[in-house]
Amino acid sequence: MDPYLQQWFTARAVADTALDLDDVWTGYTNLGGWCDRVEFQAYLSGLALIDELQRDMVSHAVNEALDGVSSPARRAAYSTDDVSLATGVITESSFESCTDAALRRFVTSSYAYLEGADAERRRLDSLTQTGLLGTPAEERFDRITREAQRVFGVSSASLALIGEHQQFIKSVTGPIGQNVPRHISFCNATIREKRMLVVRDALVHEQFRTNPLVLEQPHIRFYAGYPLTGPEGWRIGSLCIIDDKPRAFSLEDEMALRLLAGQAQRELEASYY
Repeated sequence: MDPYLQQWFTARAVADTALDLDDVWTGYTNLGGWCDRVEFQAYLSGLALIDELQRDMVSHAVNEALDGVSSPARRAAYSTDDVSLATGVITESSFESCTDAALRRFVTSSYAYLEGADAERRRLDSLTQTGLLGTPAEERFDRITREAQRVFGVSSASLALIGEHQQFIKSVTGPIGQNVPRHISFCNATIREKRMLVVRDALVHEQFRTNPLVLEQPHIRFYAGYPLTGPEGWRIGSLCIIDDKPRAFSLEDEMALRLLAGQAQRELEASYY
């Protein structure tokens, strides 16, 4: 299973049933989980991704807690069917849509699980470990943004890193893409999403229609961004495509952007491994 979908199913099982996180944490540590409490909560809040074994341990701890309260809720997901069968908990892996309204409600409220300052400190530490913040353009990233612009026929494509107060553009192809205050950055919104963020027409989008990047230069109308992670899975930036006119974005387009983001992710990891 896609790790982000597994994360979503597991977090939704917790959110929909209001499980006591202390009970889930106790169950997870009893299983031998080695993530600390901040990483554990960050995973359930959609702020960080942990490795496969730890994801399965969290899922099992959630499912054991659900069994303890005899909840009929859909169980947390495991990484593979084999793991699911081995645990004796058969989970449903169907997913209505990446735009499921419940997913957006969960994203909006997820930060309530964490003390924001502690989580943000860990995220910024992860960004610092890449050694990329404030560095000049590099061909290994530029070739990816050039390819993204070509494939989608958009005005610009960029790779952005989200610092404490500013968005830093590591690579950009085209005129739209600049270092801006973090709070107005589309990419800052992307790192808060569970998966890809797609804005087909920013002028009618509830979150972005009053954004100065939409109403003023560079007049962004279309945006699609995929989150990129640093050490320990913290979301530190995104690969995005941008246009000055609205446009459609199909499932095939989503897959193409995901593949390009995978290339960017591998280059990011080469910076610190």
